Amino acid sequence: MLDLIRKKQKSVFIKIAFAVIILSFVIGYAMLTSPGDSQDGQQQGVAVTVNDLEVGFNEYETVYSNLYRLYQNVYREQFNPALEKQLGLRQQALDSVIERALLFLESHRLGTKVSRQELVDSIAQIPAFQDNGTFNKERYLQVLSYQRMTADEFESNQEQQLLAEKVRDAIRGQIEITDEDIVEEYRRQNEKVNLAFVRLSPALFETRVEIDEAALANYFETNKENFRLPETAALRYLLFEPARYTKDVTTSEEDLEKYYRRHLDQFDIPEQVKAAHILIKVPLEADQETKDRKRQLAEKVLAEVRKGTDFTSLVRKYSDDQGTIAQDGDLGFFGRGIMVADFEKAAFAMKPGDISDIVTTPFGYHIIRCDAYVEPGIKPLADVLDEVKAEVVTEKGRQLAFEKAMDAFNINRKTGELDNAAKANDLGIKETNFFTRDISIDGLGEVPEISNAAFTLATGEMGRPVNLPEGVVLFTVKERRPSRLPELAEVRAEVEQAYRQQHTEALARQTAEELLAALGKGQSLESQAKAQRLTIEETGLFTRAYGNFIPRLGNLENLAQAAFELTAEKPAAPEIYESDGKFIVATLKERQEADLAGLDAAQRETLKTSVLTRKKDQVYTEKMAALRAQATIVVSPIIQASIDKDK
Repeated sequence: MLDLIRKKQKSVFIKIAFAVIILSFVIGYAMLTSPGDSQDGQQQGVAVTVNDLEVGFNEYETVYSNLYRLYQNVYREQFNPALEKQLGLRQQALDSVIERALLFLESHRLGTKVSRQELVDSIAQIPAFQDNGTFNKERYLQVLSYQRMTADEFESNQEQQLLAEKVRDAIRGQIEITDEDIVEEYRRQNEKVNLAFVRLSPALFETRVEIDEAALANYFETNKENFRLPETAALRYLLFEPARYTKDVTTSEEDLEKYYRRHLDQFDIPEQVKAAHILIKVPLEADQETKDRKRQLAEKVLAEVRKGTDFTSLVRKYSDDQGTIAQDGDLGFFGRGIMVADFEKAAFAMKPGDISDIVTTPFGYHIIRCDAYVEPGIKPLADVLDEVKAEVVTEKGRQLAFEKAMDAFNINRKTGELDNAAKANDLGIKETNFFTRDISIDGLGEVPEISNAAFTLATGEMGRPVNLPEGVVLFTVKERRPSRLPELAEVRAEVEQAYRQQHTEALARQTAEELLAALGKGQSLESQAKAQRLTIEETGLFTRAYGNFIPRLGNLENLAQAAFELTAEKPAAPEIYESDGKFIVATLKERQEADLAGLDAAQRETLKTSVLTRKKDQVYTEKMAALRAQATIVVSPIIQASIDKDK
């Protein structure tokens, strides 16, 4: 994204607009490092209090928004509400706010200061304030103006960011790395073990579980609350579709210009180059003699090109790229990030008509001809006028739909008369089936705003209009049914499943315990697995560098730690481990010690750096954990509720 921004320097307006985008991240981070300083944050309420330090909601929301945009840029079209929930962005934002607050408090305890020169130098290095790599005061003030920030406000925020960085560096401190540390790290990365293991799945024991009616009834009575039927609701609703109102939309030049400015990214002209090439292919496993021979051929072809020999004829005679020979070597237009790095670098450095030197890539040797170049920029409004107008009409149609829905709501909310609203707007009433709080509503989908309202409003009460992709929904609660305990017959299938699962899990664990006990008495895993008709699997060799991950088993922290303590004399892992609902019993199959003869000077330096970084990170993590444990932290119920909802 930052590369794209640098390319779009076509006008003062565009330069400033994109500088604002960059700066929003800078400011968001800086605001976070000065908790409690923001007047707006105090006006909006306190998001979290760390000891006596109050952090406003605006600081918290800024951090959350920046995280949201970050992951949105990383995952692109795959980023959706489900992934957002899985990533726990709200919790991440809260943890980040608390960490910055703790750093701020620690800076006061340590007496850490930031000099005026340090502040000036840091601001001058921010690309958003630079013109051709040099700080530009006019740009600085213009960008801050777009952010509705004064220089004093930004500089105060930037000072707090530098302060936090100094405290972080102070905590990480000076760490001494000994030769023993390096040797231990080498062993950690190179010592390998291979585990043999069996999985005991509860499903293997289903045939041993028989359903006894009396036992099932007793199980149901004991666990009846687990089968409680949730509260349900059904709705009646109207859908105000924007397309119904577009005929009433008028657009002005100002509307079009405003939309265009707000959505410049939609009209991006990416930098592109059109090229053709001749490839002299070199196999990856080729020896030096083959590489030299292929290189000589490439040099011969290049010499012919430079003499003026027709490029197309040379493509057909020499090129090994079967996919482009029929197109005379033409690769068409392509942007950055498409071709391998060296090929791309050469192609984008050329002008139309240029012939490259020999370019080496993993595919072999290339001779590139540049045929055309498209400079990055923004399509002018005149070229996209129809597209912009269509979007403005759609946008205004949605606005009119919402206004119609709001009018209907304001007129009928006291009585809840949806029929009157339907008649006045010539709309048909739709109805949903009964639904619970946490499932998709048929006809509407997963809409938390509507679901929450449905279980808050009384029967017959009207909810505020809600914007959905397909239109604006105005709804009333048709009926609510309270949560209740069921009879066994209503939930028999679920009860039987839970009953079987409980018993199969118990049988699987019992068998695993018996197997582990036999291993402890010196019996082999092979004999025990054969007796139980279990399949023995192996992890394959792995090192400590895998962390808590074990091949074929996944993340098993306790087993990952125990694996490297196992010996030929005591090969059995000391406990039963659970993975994906299965019970794991493991033994040492093979162990390979690290060969210290392979620890040369270059590796020592590399390992020293990695050990130093890890130790500093560990010191910082432990210090922050201690500060957090000692602090009194009060989180806003609103934020805590949103986090709990994502779990």
